[in-house]
Amino acid sequence: MNDRERSQAGDVDFPRFQVGAPPQHLITTILGDYWIGRPEQLPSAALVRLAGEFGVSAVAARAALSRLTRRDLLESAKSGRRTYYRLTDRAAAVMLEGRQRIMSFGLEQGDWDGTWVMAAFSVSEEQRDLRHALRARLRWLGFAPLYDGLWVSPTADADRAAAVLAELEIPMATIFRAEALAFPGMRAPQDAWDFGQLRHTYERFLAQHSPLLERVRNGAVSASEALVARTGIMDTWRTFPNHDPGLPAELLPADWPRAAARDLFVEVYDTLGPLAEFRVKQIVAEFEPGLAELVAHHRTGSILAFS
Repeated sequence: MNDRERSQAGDVDFPRFQVGAPPQHLITTILGDYWIGRPEQLPSAALVRLAGEFGVSAVAARAALSRLTRRDLLESAKSGRRTYYRLTDRAAAVMLEGRQRIMSFGLEQGDWDGTWVMAAFSVSEEQRDLRHALRARLRWLGFAPLYDGLWVSPTADADRAAAVLAELEIPMATIFRAEALAFPGMRAPQDAWDFGQLRHTYERFLAQHSPLLERVRNGAVSASEALVARTGIMDTWRTFPNHDPGLPAELLPADWPRAAARDLFVEVYDTLGPLAEFRVKQIVAEFEPGLAELVAHHRTGSILAFS
């Protein structure tokens, strides 16, 4: 399955951003954070310059723009010798949906009814690309593998799971809802998650970003650093729904650190928004002053208001 086919199958899980790493996800993240839904196109030189803030070379950034266009995630146009880009409508829609999930992750939930949504399926080993795409999509919806062909979730939407199975044309699959029975020596559905590893991941996130939070509170972050730090913390936070579907409180160990991690993410992301926006405007203004004023950041609250 090539990039375009994977994109058409709905597997638009952009590569993870790291400073100096392949910048496709970085470019889409910047557009999603500061240019989502805009019909205007940004000059390629501005996007290359923005990628440079993260240590990405001009050659690598231009290659990423070309590949994103081939994947139908960016659309391009020329004006004279300049090339301009924007997210395609489909890519923007996928990012908006994903952003709602990311920003709502970790919020307090109502009482859980005790039932599980289960997805049972059979995909041959020879169809490795299909197996990977299915597992990635189910994990994003909040499932985890209790057994190889039986994935479970206490929070997933059964209709959306069924839609994924239909979209990927999985011929042998069943979606059902059930209540688990507790028998000695038998595996409980929540054992599909490694709570020890999850706790470690949250605690590592808190330890890694607590110094940044202190600097943010003290106003000791520059505009350029704000752009990089805000993108970095978003890129880390966006991975949590793949590991934790927002497990109900009834299933969680005591002193679970998810709420503290969310509070830290929201404060850093929201507080750095104006500074990061200012830096993006500065860079865009170097190439298209008229477009710079259209740059805008979004807060978690404003994003959730549209859910």
